[in-house]
Amino acid sequence: MSKETYYIGEQSLTFPEDVYLISSASVVGKKEGEGPLGNAFDMICDDDKFGEDTWEMAESTLQKEALTLAMGKADLKADDVRYLFAGDLLGQNIATSFGLMDYEIPLFGLYGACSTAGESLSLASMCIGAGYAKTVAALTSSHFASAEKQFRFPLEYANQRPVSATWTVTGSGAFLLSGKKGKVRITGITTGKIVDMGIKDSMNMGAAMAPAAADLIAQNLEDFNRTPSDYDKIVTGDLGYVGQEILINLLKKKKIDISGMHEDCGILIYDKEKQGTGSGGSGCGCSAVTLSAHYLPQLEEGSLKRILFVPTGALLSTVSFNEGQSVPGIAHGVVLEYAG
Repeated sequence: MSKETYYIGEQSLTFPEDVYLISSASVVGKKEGEGPLGNAFDMICDDDKFGEDTWEMAESTLQKEALTLAMGKADLKADDVRYLFAGDLLGQNIATSFGLMDYEIPLFGLYGACSTAGESLSLASMCIGAGYAKTVAALTSSHFASAEKQFRFPLEYANQRPVSATWTVTGSGAFLLSGKKGKVRITGITTGKIVDMGIKDSMNMGAAMAPAAADLIAQNLEDFNRTPSDYDKIVTGDLGYVGQEILINLLKKKKIDISGMHEDCGILIYDKEKQGTGSGGSGCGCSAVTLSAHYLPQLEEGSLKRILFVPTGALLSTVSFNEGQSVPGIAHGVVLEYAG
């Protein structure tokens, strides 16, 4: 069979060999543990520094704990994992490099902003599907305090947050992928393009990322010749309430209605009224921990048969923002199905 067989449409792929998601784990902070999904996470730490001296090292510990838990569930050790695909929001991916170096597993360090969970799962799936490894890990993290410190203001500044702002999730999600049969199969991916609608408000990530999500979802449906109803859920990563409304409206202009099956991890993870989280949750960890704790169990038991998982990222840095650049967005789509 020629390799062209696995090219689907303009931006999508399927795989020569079956790809299964065999294990996952979610580790979160105190605020996330107090939210609507609190009972579903594997580990909740009341100390958001996780026993470390800095917020950045706390985020590294998040990744370390998540990967350890995921390997433990699968009864695997570090030597069994051929590659790591991992990233975070911090400059030069320091949460990942310092958090994972002791495992001594070959690492592909990734940056897709808040879309990194989708990017890492996509690349890990390609690796397994092409037969380059038996088991690989995909993981990512974010931390409220380290992200605020880098991208906005020090916490001590105590600035007032606009209602359009999202709350960066303190959390890490880790996933193990294998060719060995499991209950959840990754059957395809759609890789997103950078979409820039000229948004310059770093406090409104939903508006910046929604156009990329709309572009990705429309492309996935076209590439796989599907309609929204072919998915039980179309799940975005962290658009929040503001971004969700924009996404649905943008797709309706393309005569695509996802309002009946769309859910957003940033909306699910917090109770915005009780927890004061504005438009919802965001950050690399938001979609990762919600997929692990909330959606994968439903896929494993078969109450969900097929979902399209679409984490979204805002591709800004402190340099680009301070130089007056816009905030481009990107999204990556992963199709997950119940495998029996």
